[in-house]
Parts: sequence; C-alpha cells; structure tokens
Amino acid sequence: MTIAIVTGASSGLGREYAKLLDEENVGEIWLISRHERTLQKTAEQLKTKSRILPLDLTQPSSYSRFADVLREHHPVVSYFIHAAGFGRMGSTTAMSERDTAGMIAIHCHAAVFLTTAVLPYCQRGSHIVEICSCAAFQPLPYLAVYAACKAFLLRYSRALAEELKPEGIFVSAVCPYWVKDTAFIATAKKTDQENRFHHYIFAGNGECIARRSFRQIRRGRVVITPDVISTLHRISSGILPQSFLIWISRFFR
Repeated sequence: MTIAIVTGASSGLGREYAKLLDEENVGEIWLISRHERTLQKTAEQLKTKSRILPLDLTQPSSYSRFADVLREHHPVVSYFIHAAGFGRMGSTTAMSERDTAGMIAIHCHAAVFLTTAVLPYCQRGSHIVEICSCAAFQPLPYLAVYAACKAFLLRYSRALAEELKPEGIFVSAVCPYWVKDTAFIATAKKTDQENRFHHYIFAGNGECIARRSFRQIRRGRVVITPDVISTLHRISSGILPQSFLIWISRFFR
C-alpha cells in the first residue's frame, strides 16, 4: 500500500497539501493533528481514502503511537509532509514554559522522530518534506525560539537530503514568508503583549504557497522559497551580516 502522510492536516498549509496529495494517485492519505473533528472535515474533502490519526505532536507518547501504526500496516510512504507547528510572538521572558517547550517539541523533536520512523518505509522516489519558514534564515528578536527551531529544522533537512541522495529519497525544506489565511498569525499574536508585530505586508495566500512549493517538492528541490519575500530573505541572509539583518528585521514588525 502506497500512502502519503501529512501532519498539521486539520488546517492551514497542512490541509492545502492534503488536497494536493489527493491528486497524486496514492492508496491512502494519513492525516495527523490533535484536532480530530477538523481532521474529519479535511478527510471529507478528499477523494482518496483517508486515515485519521489524532495525535498531539507536542507529546513524546505520540511518536511511539505513530511508529506502532506504521509497523502494523507496513506501507510504502510516497510523501511525508511535516506541516504541524505553531509560533509565539513577543519577549522571550514573557513566554510560558509550556509554549516554549511546545515549539521545540513540535518543530524539532517531532520532526526528527517522525521522520526517522518514516524512513524505513520510504523507497527511491519518496519525498520527505519539512515545512520551515524564512525565519530560519536569521535570528529574529521577539520570535526567538520559533526562528531558532526553524533554523534547526532547515539544517536538519539539508543534511538529511545529502545523506539520502544515494538512495533516491528526496528531502525538501519549504521556507515561506508570512501566510495570511492560516491560524498561525492570530495564534502567535496572543503572547505579543507589547504589540511588536502589527502589520504583515506582502503576506502570502496558503493555497498559492502550497501549490507553488508542491511543484518544487515534486522536482526534488532541497530548499524552497515559494514567494518573493522569502526568496529575497534567503539571498540576503547569505550576503549580509547577521547583525544588520537583526537590525533591519524591526521594519517587518
């Protein structure tokens, strides 16, 4: 049985990728999120048979449950897209321990453990996709933990892509700018007590970002910047000093 797996599939980019995978001629699409009701709504929009896995990826127990399901069904994984995630804006000292631990868990621990669990079920031509952010390209004050987690995920993805190249397994890191029509901004702003982030100029559309990036995922691109701002950010981060990038980041708040 050939399958595709999407985490964070209940909303946002995860749901958009699930819709795109619906056209990929896989036997099943496995949808992962902690929100079972909204996962069901995503499944109802798909023609492909879906399996709902209501897992909270901030909890390590979910990783072993996911591995158990893989062992039980022993599928061929054509696509694994880790789109689950959340951010918190504001001063690091104002962040709760729960929020900080949750960001590290879902963007770092879950990404590594779920990817490791999936790899034995991949074959030549399979795709591993980690949804990063252009926040990965530099340190970002008042998004410090989130940006650091995405930097970890980007470097993990690039290294893994090189390791798996001889086996013909593709690894992609998708690094978009703000996406305006997902829950990310509204959720992240809850901790921005000083209202440091108050405009999101040039923010992209989720469906457009997913569609553009998916074309490049299929081509096996390693680092994907699916919009103008993220592409410019990637280029500038390779040229300009980090201290200057940190200073100029205030104009995007």
